[in-house]
Amino acid sequence: MTEPLRLGIAGLGTVGTGVIKIIRRQAAMLEARTGRTIEITAVSARDASKDRGVSLRDYAWETDPVALATRDDVDVFVELMGGHEGAAKEATEAALAAGKDVVTANKALLAIHGQALAEQAETAGRIIRFEAAVAGGIPVIKSLTEGLAGNEITRVMGVMNGTCNYILTQMEATGQGYNALFEECGRLGYLEADPNLDVGGIDAGHKLAILSAIAFGTKPAFDDVQLEGIQRISLDDIRHAADMGYRIKLLGVAQRTGRGLEQRMSPCLVPAHSPLGQLEGGTNMVVIEGDAVEQIVLRGPGAGEGPTASAVLGDICDLARGSRLATFGQPATSLEDAPAAQTSLAAPHYLRLALLDKPGALAKVAAALGNAGISIDRMRQYGHSEPTAPVLIVTHKCTSSTLQTALEDLAKTDVVASEPVALRIEEV
Repeated sequence: MTEPLRLGIAGLGTVGTGVIKIIRRQAAMLEARTGRTIEITAVSARDASKDRGVSLRDYAWETDPVALATRDDVDVFVELMGGHEGAAKEATEAALAAGKDVVTANKALLAIHGQALAEQAETAGRIIRFEAAVAGGIPVIKSLTEGLAGNEITRVMGVMNGTCNYILTQMEATGQGYNALFEECGRLGYLEADPNLDVGGIDAGHKLAILSAIAFGTKPAFDDVQLEGIQRISLDDIRHAADMGYRIKLLGVAQRTGRGLEQRMSPCLVPAHSPLGQLEGGTNMVVIEGDAVEQIVLRGPGAGEGPTASAVLGDICDLARGSRLATFGQPATSLEDAPAAQTSLAAPHYLRLALLDKPGALAKVAAALGNAGISIDRMRQYGHSEPTAPVLIVTHKCTSSTLQTALEDLAKTDVVASEPVALRIEEV
């Protein structure tokens, strides 16, 4: 008879308790689908006395997650603590050194230390699986490593932070500004303990670095991801974009270019009729383009107890079946150092300016753009009260660095009342 697969779970928050509930509720189904029983032998968390809504009396308790990771009765260490340093990193390293496979939902750990951990796992003959680290319940890691393994991936993009998408879509739906909705997300518990991880694009940037490594066979390089959050997006931007047939999303894009590997997480305009444009609320979406498959769209819940625990169980079931895929889809030693693209591919840009209402102001704007080689596709001026006039411009394709040069020249004139807002328009 096949031996049971024994789990040690470190971290008993929303996801950890969700995993326990599924294993208890679906024990027979999991055994039927994997050919062996899946058992929890030990758990670890900071507070043993906390009521988590699920009984833990059947499991051994370890205060130290490193001790849990090295127990003789644990085959798979399930790391659900979070954080790229401290206990999560130490316990993961200890588990691999002790001959355990690892399942984790920790995107920061993998984005920052993924290469070293993957090499340690390979040396030890162990496996690291992390479906839950990216886009919650969407099986995007499995799609890239397995279903699309026969494709040369050309571009990966997506909305991968539900909190940001909730804020942006609610701004449009309710007419509330960013600050009011940021406070609402805090009351609803949608924000990380450090809110900048969400609204600053860091959380989503971690996820993009992981997807990029798998898609392009490169070492994960979070430091090379260009990050810009949504804090500067105003209700006027939301409305102006809608007037022109666009919606604003915090969009991650990774693609190889002649200049290197481009990885950016920033607010972009996307066509309102596109799948990304139609994405509402806290839902996530990942778009993958490959030479054979062309384009596929994966959509689903990006967080929450059920969806994220579902992804964790998917990895556990793979290990129970004997699946032994390399961490990033190919041997860690074969992953390349990809030079970071210093500038992005050319694209149209949205530009919002507050101009002083004086003769010649628009001419100076046109001159600054023209001197940089940027042509104007569309321009609108909205009703205003003295002394400034809001002006909206959509450019033809240009690079972000070229546009920045034009804006720096424009700032030297006497017609711009405040810092311009410039957003890329992504073609999807």
